[in-house]
Amino acid sequence: MKPQFLGALSIRTVLETPCMPMRFADFLPSSDAQAIAAERNWLEPQFANLEQGLGFLTIQCYLVRTAHHTVLIDTCVGNDKNRSALAGFHQLKTGWLDELRACGVRPSEVDYVMCTHLHSDHVGWNTRLESGRWVPTFPNARYVFARREFEHRERLYRSDPQDGYGMFADSVLPVVASGQSLLVDSDYALDDQLRLEPAAGHTPGNVVIHLQSRGARAVLSGDVMHHPIQVRYPEWSSRFCEDPLLAAQYRKSFVESHADTNTLVLPAHFPAPTAGRIRRDGSRGRFEFVAA
Repeated sequence: MKPQFLGALSIRTVLETPCMPMRFADFLPSSDAQAIAAERNWLEPQFANLEQGLGFLTIQCYLVRTAHHTVLIDTCVGNDKNRSALAGFHQLKTGWLDELRACGVRPSEVDYVMCTHLHSDHVGWNTRLESGRWVPTFPNARYVFARREFEHRERLYRSDPQDGYGMFADSVLPVVASGQSLLVDSDYALDDQLRLEPAAGHTPGNVVIHLQSRGARAVLSGDVMHHPIQVRYPEWSSRFCEDPLLAAQYRKSFVESHADTNTLVLPAHFPAPTAGRIRRDGSRGRFEFVAA
């Protein structure tokens, strides 16, 4: 995604994995193949290969720059992480840090890291491997976690340290140990330009992040939606949703509340051009991408 300017804010993605094919039947288990086929005209070739039943996702982080702060939102999978049970996430060796530097930001210049939730593909670059130990990637940043999400994941970790594929131990606890974590309410406002909103369903403490500047608005929707077909069919939850029914309820309300508004929607996993707006299309919605 090329830089988007929202009032005085600059927003862009930092790519880790540009395209991750996944079978619709696997990652959207309640989806209907005939309904998907009816959307072929806009799904192919950029967002799907229907002959193979594949939808395309991406793994990316958002870089938000304000007049005062440099903020990273959702930090992808990360390098060197032991994710043997997750194909495509295990022991990655990507140039994500180089991508960040190419955006004009060094790790030491990041002021805040914010995670919409604590799944492994949203916290990975919180830490990096240094001399055999996990250390915070961003030494001067505060890491902002919604308290409800943190406490939920901490309970699971205590009952089973490998829950979440060990991500709590290697990507969250090191920033707690360094004193850089900041646990906040799910409606926390960092300042008058950036605030959280609870969006439970995908995980118990999942949030979306609202941006506003000079009358312009955007929302970073995290994993409320994984693929643009879910704007059309918000009742289809992903297999990664911990409460699929609640996730579908929130997704429907999200689509309805943002439909035909000027709010820029910035999902975590939509392929380029990624950003767009929700429009009503008959009784359903559609995602209108902003030109790259």
